[in-house]
Amino acid sequence: MPRFPPSLNSSLDLKSILQHLQILWYLFLMHLCLELCRIGLSKKAFEAFHIKDVWNWPWQLWNENWNLNIVHYIFQNLSLFVQVLNRRCVEAAVMTGLALNCRINKKSLFDRKHYFYADLPAGYQITQQRLPIAVNGSLVYSFCAGKNRSQVINKTARVKQIQLEQDSGKSLHDDLRSQTLIDLNRAGVGLLEVVLEPDMSCGEEAATAVRELQLILQALGTSQANMAEGQLRVDANISVHHPGEPLGVRTEVKNLNSARFLAKAIDYEIQRQINELENGGEILNETRSFDSKLGCTIPMRDKEGKQDYRFMPEPNLPPLLLYDTESLPAGADPQQVIDIDRIREQLPELPSVTREKLVQQYGMLPEHSFTLLNEVGLLEFFQNVMKETRAEPKKVTSWVLNTLLGFLKQQNLAVSESPVTPSALAELLNLLDRKAISSSAAKQVFEELWRNEGKTPAQIVSEKKLELMQDQEALEQLCHAVMEGHPQVVMDVKKGNPRAINKLIGLVRKATLSRADPTVIKEILEKKLAS
Repeated sequence: MPRFPPSLNSSLDLKSILQHLQILWYLFLMHLCLELCRIGLSKKAFEAFHIKDVWNWPWQLWNENWNLNIVHYIFQNLSLFVQVLNRRCVEAAVMTGLALNCRINKKSLFDRKHYFYADLPAGYQITQQRLPIAVNGSLVYSFCAGKNRSQVINKTARVKQIQLEQDSGKSLHDDLRSQTLIDLNRAGVGLLEVVLEPDMSCGEEAATAVRELQLILQALGTSQANMAEGQLRVDANISVHHPGEPLGVRTEVKNLNSARFLAKAIDYEIQRQINELENGGEILNETRSFDSKLGCTIPMRDKEGKQDYRFMPEPNLPPLLLYDTESLPAGADPQQVIDIDRIREQLPELPSVTREKLVQQYGMLPEHSFTLLNEVGLLEFFQNVMKETRAEPKKVTSWVLNTLLGFLKQQNLAVSESPVTPSALAELLNLLDRKAISSSAAKQVFEELWRNEGKTPAQIVSEKKLELMQDQEALEQLCHAVMEGHPQVVMDVKKGNPRAINKLIGLVRKATLSRADPTVIKEILEKKLAS
């Protein structure tokens, strides 16, 4: 299917020639550090081996309380320290590869990528340039389209490879003092790099793919994938080309830290390149950054080529060997080998399967299933409410997605910060389900719950006298009185004005302080009007 970019305000013929655009490829960079620290393992991808045995430290430099698993950045760059691969990083890479339908290489190699920069004290980065740990996978992502966003479109981006790397440090630029500081805390942290093939054509597609990848990583537990905290970074490589011709010269937009900025950067860069070609210019193979305040990309430096990095085999790390059930050596120590099939058996339910189950189990619209998964913690909240309420799933979905989520967004709160608990919302919906309160009264109760005064829905209903009128005879008398007091409205209804009855319903509800069910009021009025 042809891919079309955002429309451009140009009347030149070159616009039609360049209408088929293609994003060259994406690098999705995933930090593993925070998740690995939480499970009690070292956060370094390659650890120094037996520090105390390697060096005869002077007594004043040695402290028995040092954590030998977290190596100081200086230690990592001394030649006497032999690197040892972090097992958890390998397991996370294999699990991610399997979730992305990759072929896991039973043998992969490590390489040194040389470049000199202040945030890389060693002068090289350990990576997998020749033979990565996983190849030839696919990332399936979906987004809602159409007038009411009710049409689900499925797309697939091919995964070229997944490779293990070391992360570098972070440069902190102080413009006021005209100096740059270097934060080396993350230097050596395990980095998983996912390279996608050129299968996306606009910013929205790329942002949707990244969100899906976030959900997959969070489901796997390999990373929290919080872009704002640097656990997931995206480098977008973009090019435009004439239909039928090879891909054009690409530019790379580095370190995009939100899906929204990713979409904006890509769409801007597509337009910038087209405008440059229309004006007779040329596209430079360069690295650019995205200025979120200005909404544009700006040049950083020329793009390096493979020859600039002087790749060479990593001399301190032997080939990484993985096994499956058939190739696993007899009597092998499970702590010394990694079994691909065992990791495959431990894969959790992936987001696409969860969404499908939500649609089938609860009969919800596909777009609602997307929202439940895209908001962190919202699916768990919904499921907890469903466990404790007798209300229909459709009503629960509406309250969670419209009322609860609306209040959360209005006050910029996360689901975990909601003052209304799943139990409280379930109790409120139970009151509504057994017609103890009206819909408008339920909203009043929710607002009271949001103020977090420690009261239950039942207590709020009792204190504010929000119970529905159960006295049918009294309600009929009120309806009769309202009809007698507004003969013109009654006449309008009898003349065929269907909206006039709503005014009568409103008047009755006002007389009951909104304690009467509108449906019951309407039934009584219709019966009296027909007599």
